[in-house]
Amino acid sequence: MKTLLVLCVVCTLVVLSVSGTAEQKLKNCNEVRAAYSSKGFNVNDVPNKGVSDAPLKVCPQGFSCCTLEMEEKLSQQSHTEIKAPVSRFSTNLQSTFKQKHDHFDKFFRELLKNAEASMHSMFVRTYGMMYVQNAELFKNFFESLMRYYVSGSAAVNLDSMLSDFWADLLERMFRLVNVQYEFSDAYMECVSRHTEQLQPFGDVPRKLRIQLTRAFVAARIFVRGLTLMPEVVNKVSTVSASPSCVRAAMKMLYCPYCSGQVALKPCQNYCLNVMRGCLANQADLDTEWNNFLDAMLGLAERLEGPFNFETVVEPIDVKISDAIMNMQENSMQVSQKVFQGCGTPKPSVAFRSTRSVKETGFPGRFRPYSPDTRPTTAAGTSLDRLTIEVKKKLKHAKKFWSTLPEMVCAGEKISPSDECWNGTAKSRYESVVIGNGLANQVSNPDVEVDITKPDIVIRSQIAVLKEMTSWLKAAHGGNDISVDNDEAGSGGEESGSGCDSPSCETDQDIYFSTPPNTGKPRVNPVHSSPSAGAASQGSMALALCGLALALLTPHWR
Repeated sequence: MKTLLVLCVVCTLVVLSVSGTAEQKLKNCNEVRAAYSSKGFNVNDVPNKGVSDAPLKVCPQGFSCCTLEMEEKLSQQSHTEIKAPVSRFSTNLQSTFKQKHDHFDKFFRELLKNAEASMHSMFVRTYGMMYVQNAELFKNFFESLMRYYVSGSAAVNLDSMLSDFWADLLERMFRLVNVQYEFSDAYMECVSRHTEQLQPFGDVPRKLRIQLTRAFVAARIFVRGLTLMPEVVNKVSTVSASPSCVRAAMKMLYCPYCSGQVALKPCQNYCLNVMRGCLANQADLDTEWNNFLDAMLGLAERLEGPFNFETVVEPIDVKISDAIMNMQENSMQVSQKVFQGCGTPKPSVAFRSTRSVKETGFPGRFRPYSPDTRPTTAAGTSLDRLTIEVKKKLKHAKKFWSTLPEMVCAGEKISPSDECWNGTAKSRYESVVIGNGLANQVSNPDVEVDITKPDIVIRSQIAVLKEMTSWLKAAHGGNDISVDNDEAGSGGEESGSGCDSPSCETDQDIYFSTPPNTGKPRVNPVHSSPSAGAASQGSMALALCGLALALLTPHWR
């Protein structure tokens, strides 16, 4: 009996000793003063000893090392601390895709410039003055392609531009191969009306139109998608925290200070409920964000395959030269059909007086072209390498918004064990972790969330992502349905191959008829040197007719 009594006395003394130690720490508040000061606050805000019945608004009432003024300052600090990791993760994501955008954009622009320079060099060597005197036709062609890439159908209707290019080229070449005749503007209008029936350039215009449309639509819309990602992330990540979120963060991060337990860290599940409540609106972006990323990945695969910008643009000089060869090989038949439909033109007096001029040869030949070549001159890389890299980043960015609470509630500021702050004491957190999104917050035990008032900024970004996703899906089928609102007179024009099926994989399975031109055909004069006159035209025509024999046969990719 005496032994039992002694044990009871010892236990009582131990409990009183532990309680006295905790109370002593709370009474002197020394650790709180040091921690509070380390945050940049005035240490004199902290009482030397704990205050009884402090009128706190967030932390538990009772004996405390906090004052109401301290609680307000620590609430502001809480807001900063929960915002910091969100900002850090978002900034990393923005930086990643801003860099990817710059890489793709630089590559596409340089590839187009390189293709123009390559064509100019090859055509100067091969056609000489005939090309130089008509070089503006090709210069305008590349300028229009660049304008479409930059501004879309608001600036250039791709189908109309390509039709005009071939019509202009036909007018100029028809005059040259029939230099012995004089042609009035009315006669050339008749030639233009028969262009589709004549098919003077063979199947090249149809193939090139399909390939250019697919490649340029895909490249342009993909780059637009890469532009959009940092913009959405920036706007969503800067949405302000609600007052109830700030109160919950204060309770989670700094109420342990008020009880003198400055080293006590929040329980992980407690942190998840707080952050899911604070980021409820952002999590609602996740579904449309993932749909957008899936569409980006789908278009990236198109860029690797049938819509490859690089394989279309890099050999464009060879493809256009192939069209010129077709015209040369069929010039007599084309001319005879025109004469039958439009009448026999008048002979040229100037040609009869200069027909004895000697033919001048062409220096140089077309460079051989290998379909296996994978150039890396544009921006020092290739499209395949760029798409492989960006696909990895796109996949990694999926579910970013729904996993943001987990990313925040990790690391050294969170306790992995049950010895943690649960919002009221040092103990295990018993509440169930609620789901992501605004609707689930109705049962959040730690953050009051008004589920009837979704954030306007985030809802607007959901709409933006939906629209961009529709553009990406259309581009996947070779169609451009984008509208540039910042471009005057866009009119919502569309252009594209109109291909939505697996047959997009091959050119042979698709045919797109060119709509008839109801307007007055454009008639373009053939420029010639004033000193050479008709003699120069005759000389160039003779040389052009013999060009097919000197050309290497080009290949389509």
